[in-house]
Amino acid sequence: MATTSEENPDRGTPASSPCMLHELGADGSPADLVQARDVANWRKAARERLIRERSALSEEYRSQQALAIARAVEQILAGLPSVTLSVYWPIRAEPDLRAWMGELTAKGIRVALPVAVALGQALVFREWRPHARLARGLWKIPHPADAVEVAPTVVIAPLVGFDAACYRLGYGGGFFDRTLAKLNPRPLAIGVGYPSAALDTIFPQVHDIPMDWIVTGSSPSVRRADRSEPKHAP
Repeated sequence: MATTSEENPDRGTPASSPCMLHELGADGSPADLVQARDVANWRKAARERLIRERSALSEEYRSQQALAIARAVEQILAGLPSVTLSVYWPIRAEPDLRAWMGELTAKGIRVALPVAVALGQALVFREWRPHARLARGLWKIPHPADAVEVAPTVVIAPLVGFDAACYRLGYGGGFFDRTLAKLNPRPLAIGVGYPSAALDTIFPQVHDIPMDWIVTGSSPSVRRADRSEPKHAP
């Protein structure tokens, strides 16, 4: 089931607001460097709390959520004419979609993994297949060692937190924001995580790019209300 952000009633427990955030500009940009610092400090605390909470979730629950997320994403993909799908290699108790990745390749869908080449640079994407030889990149996250680079039409981004406007709180490196800003045509962006990752707001800044969808498994999927159709969609 999918709803617009206005229709999603379950927002979870909000974190404490940083000081002076009521003075943010109308577009969410900080009025000064002090406010930018306050936002960064608030995000750091929220990030640590949310990662700690999801790491305490049982393996059974995380597995159930991963399966529900996969099925919900399949419904979104069913409306697209063709798909090259970037997923991710799970770390730090993220939903593990690797079994589903194998199912997709068996159906003939092209699957890729993101590769962080260096700090401050956009991601690249390499085709993944079961039993592919893997190398380790930044933070020792595995990625295909010998595969060709591909241009995904859909990018699934793991999230630490999210809000009703489909803004995603990640690990703070800016990789997905930088990548989505660069890719042309821009792929459909789907953030995935657990329902407990819901926040009232992440206090979006000018560099933050919202997801087109947020999928959490047991909660209704959220579609960004003002989303323009991507160029590759019908």
